[in-house]
Amino acid sequence: MNASARAPKGRLRARWRVVDIVVAAVIAVVGGVVFWAWDLAYEAPSGLLEAAVPGLSGLVSALWLFIGVLGAVIIRKPGAALFTELVAAVLSMVLGAQYGVDTLVSGIAQGLGAEIVFALFLYRRFGLGVAVLAGAAAGALETIHELIVWYSDAAPGWQTIYSVSLIVAGGIAGVIGWALARGLAATGVLDRFAAGRTRPRSA
Repeated sequence: MNASARAPKGRLRARWRVVDIVVAAVIAVVGGVVFWAWDLAYEAPSGLLEAAVPGLSGLVSALWLFIGVLGAVIIRKPGAALFTELVAAVLSMVLGAQYGVDTLVSGIAQGLGAEIVFALFLYRRFGLGVAVLAGAAAGALETIHELIVWYSDAAPGWQTIYSVSLIVAGGIAGVIGWALARGLAATGVLDRFAAGRTRPRSA
């Protein structure tokens, strides 16, 4: 396992610094813009997937699920996944997300799903595997929310395929969030964070 997969040993530092809040807010703002833009653009790919296999449209949700993982992998403090997803959802709603207030519910579900996984690892593991699990958990909680609110009357077969594809989308989102954090760390902009200080060094 590479160095960036674990937080430094010792007592968990749960208190947020000012720089943690600022960077988490920046991540959330970027996420909110991405959420809003994808809200405008997802229908075409969603329609193609749905035409290919009914229910497979859940895969398009990956771009709504990665911000919590990205925030947690960079900030590495309790609440980072939930904070970034929720603030991103708020901004998306303010910008005009078509789902209105339900956007906030989705943000809470997605952020909480990722948060639970990082908490289970005591906020000490931030490698690719944990990021994928966190993204998948975000997708799982979002699946529950959507099946209750939007798709309770859908056919069971469709619900099953949609649920699996949405959870897979969450796993993909975990890869996206982890890869973005690694890419940012490689530039040196995260040197004030453990995610930056433990980045692999080139030979």
